[in-house]
Amino acid sequence: MILIQSNAASLARWELLSDQQRADFGNGHMALTEELAASGHLVASEGLGDPGLGKHVSLREGKPMVTDGPFAEAKEHLAGFYVVECADFDEAAGIAARVPDVLIGGSVEIRPVFDPSQLSQT
Repeated sequence: MILIQSNAASLARWELLSDQQRADFGNGHMALTEELAASGHLVASEGLGDPGLGKHVSLREGKPMVTDGPFAEAKEHLAGFYVVECADFDEAAGIAARVPDVLIGGSVEIRPVFDPSQLSQT
């Protein structure tokens, strides 16, 4: 999974982009998504809404308790993701390096998706 993080620095970079650069950024994500789908790598890809619109869900006395976000005191928030099927970490890193956020000076995180079939069956 390629996790796209956003923070104050990435938001500041966004503010400096021209309208054309912002359009190119969005088109870059669309093009990458289409390329990954065509190559068979893409499992899923989504951008996420503003973290201020999120809700935090917990249980209190067995009942759901929903409160307004943000979820935690953090400087970064998850802005989007790609789930890709890759042969190995190097292939995933190569794809991650093509994410438009990386191309404008940001970074992304690569993590394997948990495979429950790897749990011991006792």
